[in-house]
Amino acid sequence: MELSDLRIFLAVARTQGITKAAQELHTVQSNVSARIHALEKELGAPLFRRHARGVALTTAGGQLVPYAERISRLVDEARHVVGDETDPCGPLRIGSLETTAGLRLPAVLAAFAEDCPRVDFTLVTGPTGQLVRDVLEHRLDGALVSGPVLRPDLVETPVFEERLVLVTARRVAGLDAVLHDPRALVFRTGCSYRRRLESVLRARGAVGVRCMAFGSLDGILGCVAAGMGISLLPAAVVERHASRDQVRVHELPDDEAHAVTVFARRVDTPPSPALTRFLGHARAAGQAPPGPRGVADASPRPVASPA
Repeated sequence: MELSDLRIFLAVARTQGITKAAQELHTVQSNVSARIHALEKELGAPLFRRHARGVALTTAGGQLVPYAERISRLVDEARHVVGDETDPCGPLRIGSLETTAGLRLPAVLAAFAEDCPRVDFTLVTGPTGQLVRDVLEHRLDGALVSGPVLRPDLVETPVFEERLVLVTARRVAGLDAVLHDPRALVFRTGCSYRRRLESVLRARGAVGVRCMAFGSLDGILGCVAAGMGISLLPAAVVERHASRDQVRVHELPDDEAHAVTVFARRVDTPPSPALTRFLGHARAAGQAPPGPRGVADASPRPVASPA
């Protein structure tokens, strides 16, 4: 069973068509058909059921998919891990909170791109919950999320520390004016700041907190400035944003304001040279404390307590 045959099989399964798979793989249709036929003969079972609109997986084909994906992924991981550490190459898929991407990553990515020009880098932004799922399901090699995550199947490395503040419209002098009917402006479901904001508001006597979800930082701060509600964001993000003169910042006590951004990756997947380099640049930018003695930056380290 050849790895190339399994990858052709996965392309056909993904596109649900021989012709579409051939286009995606930049080969001819007859080659795809011949390789699928050979794989079916070797396994002794039909993998696809042909119909007028293309193909559909048979029961046997559906059972093969997760094994083919695992084999392909392991080969890629092996290639990256044992690759040239002095000149990393290949794809690197990193996730990040939107606030972290806007505030912390431009300098990190500039340094990383200069250090590793052959790496094909992809950045995906989203809330902590979604990013963690993407890491666990191998869609991302790692992600910068609000920590601690505290999952045994993930390695967490503290990278950045943030000071969170409450943000309201400029005309709101005190929080009492928004606590009687609070509307929280937050990122979409899975955002860790959303849970923290609800907790902060409840601690100040707010009840019946309503949430409006946004897909971007600009949307949140623009609507806060317009008086639509209150939000919880890193102070440095607010200070650098174009809307900073249109909003009012309300400081929080240290126990509520302190937040840690960690880099999370799967514990069962060794870090590639490219990932190790990226994490090194991120930690240097965050001036995070060094890892345990004798342990590399990308190795497991305990997280002491929730932020």
